Amino acid sequence: MMKGGLGNLMRQAQEMQETMKKAQAELANLEVSGEAGAGMVKVLLNGHHEVKKITIEPKLLGEDKDMLEDLLVAALNNAHRKIAARTSEQYSGLMSGLKLPPGVKLPF
Repeated sequence: MMKGGLGNLMRQAQEMQETMKKAQAELANLEVSGEAGAGMVKVLLNGHHEVKKITIEPKLLGEDKDMLEDLLVAALNNAHRKIAARTSEQYSGLMSGLKLPPGVKLPF
């Protein structure tokens, strides 16, 4: 009985590992856009939080440098929050089948 339970647990762990690899690959291909200033500044990030593109409304280029910097920071933070939400959403579905003890959280 104990041996069968352990074997079943190992099989589930291997299946979970494969599912996690698939989810990580999907997230790596993810692209998320963040915006600030009513869309005047946009950033495109991939699932690894790498900046792929920054778009700045031309009329902002003659504006206050500090304001432009603040808008860039806000757009990047917006995109990072979106990636974090998508990552959490992706992994929470995978973890729903696990019977973890109360209070145990996995890093993602």
